[in-house]
Parts: sequence; C-alpha cells; structure tokens
Amino acid sequence: MAEEYITYKGFPLVRNGNQIYYGNMSDETVTCLNVMSTHKEGDLEIADKIMVVHMRTAKDIDPKEMVIKTSNRTSLYDALDVANIWLTRENA
Repeated sequence: MAEEYITYKGFPLVRNGNQIYYGNMSDETVTCLNVMSTHKEGDLEIADKIMVVHMRTAKDIDPKEMVIKTSNRTSLYDALDVANIWLTRENA
C-alpha cells in the first residue's frame, strides 16, 4: 500500500522533528525547511526563523555539492512559498 503524505501545491510535506522536507525524494531536488526558532501564541508554537535549503537528492555526489541555494525566512508560509518556487522552476 502506498503511503499518502500531506501536500502543499502538489508537492509532499514530510516532517521529522524541526525539519520539514518538501518535494518528492525521487526527483532530482528537494527542499528542506529547518525551523530554527519558534514563539508562543496562546497554546500554539509558531515558527519565526526558518532556513530553507534547496538540495540535490543524488546519493553519489559530494555532500558539499548537494546544496544548490539557501534562504532565511520569518514565517513558515514564506518559507514554503520560496520552496515551492524553487521546486516548480526545477521541475519545469
């Protein structure tokens, strides 16, 4: 049975602790969103510093060459928006 993931604008989201992987791992690239800090609003933890890392998924390349580009954002929505633009351009 195939696993179903939450998607955002057609790409799957997978969370592991403070990291959110966005994109298909079978594609050439994926974007990792690292939540660097959060703040409280009522009962909710809201991410306020996110490092967005667009990287290659190939296992046979040097780790130094995996990262294509990075960006820092102050909201999860902005981080996902940048990640979506990068993935959409990469897959066009």
